[in-house]
Amino acid sequence: MKILVYGIGALGTVYATLLKKKGHTVCAIDTDDVVSTVADGMLFVTGIWGEHRAILDEAVKSVEDLKQRDFDLIIVTVKAYNTAEVCRDLLPVLGDDTIVMLAQNGYGNYDEAVQYIPAEQLVLARVIFGAETLATGFSKVSVEADPVVIGSPDNRVPVEKLQHFAGVFTEAGIETEISDEIMKYLWGKIIYNCALNPLGAILEVPYGYLVKEDESRVIVDDIIREIFQVLAAMGQDTFWPDAQAYSEEFYNKLIIKTADHHSSMLQDINRGRKTEIEYLNGAIVRLGKQYNIDTPANEMMRTMVHRKEQLKAI
Repeated sequence: MKILVYGIGALGTVYATLLKKKGHTVCAIDTDDVVSTVADGMLFVTGIWGEHRAILDEAVKSVEDLKQRDFDLIIVTVKAYNTAEVCRDLLPVLGDDTIVMLAQNGYGNYDEAVQYIPAEQLVLARVIFGAETLATGFSKVSVEADPVVIGSPDNRVPVEKLQHFAGVFTEAGIETEISDEIMKYLWGKIIYNCALNPLGAILEVPYGYLVKEDESRVIVDDIIREIFQVLAAMGQDTFWPDAQAYSEEFYNKLIIKTADHHSSMLQDINRGRKTEIEYLNGAIVRLGKQYNIDTPANEMMRTMVHRKEQLKAI
């Protein structure tokens, strides 16, 4: 297969390395400083999935620089706030049968992507393994909570295609399943990220610490409760009937698997990068206003993360 990975940060490096190692043609696009650092195309992955390295077929800074065209698969791993721009840039290398997979955090990526990419060519991925950047082009897989799940929000992509790509990923070492309820999976991840990612970034502690202390646990509970109120107003189903049911699984299963994980938002702040807070708790705040639901806990997280971004920039 011919695969393009747009964004070789922590997650993109894992996908690019393992897929290339499995024998696929893999190209990558990233910023000039990233591409110049991996000028030889060498990527590395370490952690719970073992030690891996691979040399990319191309690593360039723009679509115009690519020699390859008509990719079978394009994996988008950029930050959510870059989704629209990236999808617009991809049009010159989008073949009639190309599938674009959005492997990103947050709410709203699909709506922005579908402005440029036909729904029949868009796939969403719920990625719930943790990857950290040790250096440019060098990622560590630190935790795996569940298999990756891929799907089409409106079931516009044929099941056969989804099964094919799930098989390709699984064969490469990234266990992947398909679902016709992908939005339920994505909302599960959004709730989880909203509850832990910003608070973990603000307090600079691993996820497990947040639920041990009463003060932070109250905030987590409030965030979850507000999100379920918003979801009910939206008419959006999840795998849990209410906040209480979600919280039982959250505390008894989900947090246990990722107790030692550090917030990706903290990693962004420490590197002086913009966070995805507006696509997580910020999105909940906007949806709350749209449906007349108060979301003070999510608003607090949004405000505090923006303040921490500003302080880091000083």
